[in-house]
Amino acid sequence: MAITAAMVKELREMTGAGMMDCKKALNETNGNMDEAVEFLRKNGQAKAEKKASRIAAEGLCTVVVKDEKTAAVVEVNSETDFVAKNETFQAFVKAVAEQAVNSDAADMDAFMAEPWIEDAGKTVNDALVEKVAVIGENLKIRRFEKVVAEHGCVASYIHGGGRIGVIVDAETDVVNDAVKEALVNIAMQIAALSPKYVSRDEVSADYIAHEKEILLAQIMNDPKESQKPEKVINGIIEGRVSKELKEICLVDQVYVKAEDGKQTVGKYLEEVSKAVGCPVKVKRFVRFETGEGLEKKQEDFAAEVAAQMK
Repeated sequence: MAITAAMVKELREMTGAGMMDCKKALNETNGNMDEAVEFLRKNGQAKAEKKASRIAAEGLCTVVVKDEKTAAVVEVNSETDFVAKNETFQAFVKAVAEQAVNSDAADMDAFMAEPWIEDAGKTVNDALVEKVAVIGENLKIRRFEKVVAEHGCVASYIHGGGRIGVIVDAETDVVNDAVKEALVNIAMQIAALSPKYVSRDEVSADYIAHEKEILLAQIMNDPKESQKPEKVINGIIEGRVSKELKEICLVDQVYVKAEDGKQTVGKYLEEVSKAVGCPVKVKRFVRFETGEGLEKKQEDFAAEVAAQMK
């Protein structure tokens, strides 16, 4: 059967695959469109398996807010920052976030096995495999988290074009523009200063004990500090632990927009609460940073381009 340009165009629009891949698929299946789609999917699987061992530590985080009470943040990784700026990749990440905000999956395995939001005939994993084939890099849906506010609302913030994604879950009886603006400010704070906890109440006794143990070891290894009385050493340790907690606990951090440079996030929330006539509290937050904790491959861009030209 003669393969026409119109057939190639139709298949390309259906799958997003490259023009030559579409032409090959149609030739291999004698112009049968359904079989050509299946051919591309299988071919995509083969390509994905070849690329799976390659490091994917770049990419994007994005947040989708479904309504005032529901939001989801996802991280999707690529091998290069160049691909992260690609519109096709960005659209895929947005679709993954839409999938997540509508998902009830409890873990990544269940999430990857769900019917794909843009085509129920595929799974999320199938969609990922096909995107690997189209983009030509190893891609990975690394993580997602869905947040549902039980009594209040959610707010979100995306920093650096997708380098960091934040969701804030707040408890409040009033949800108006002032509250929403304040929570976005808090989300920006979380993006900038990366707290680990909302307040000291969340910090375990084991964590504090471990930090004190490390600080004591540091002091005892210092020729001058180790000679100080035990009471003084204990005071030094308590002071340093308190300082660390101010850095890692959100409400104890200095608010980044504080006009006096001293106001804490906790005091800012008290100010907002007074203005709106009800308590506004941060219940929890989620902060994703692209490539966080992943080993990144060191690229020689000139060598890579030269290799591709060969």
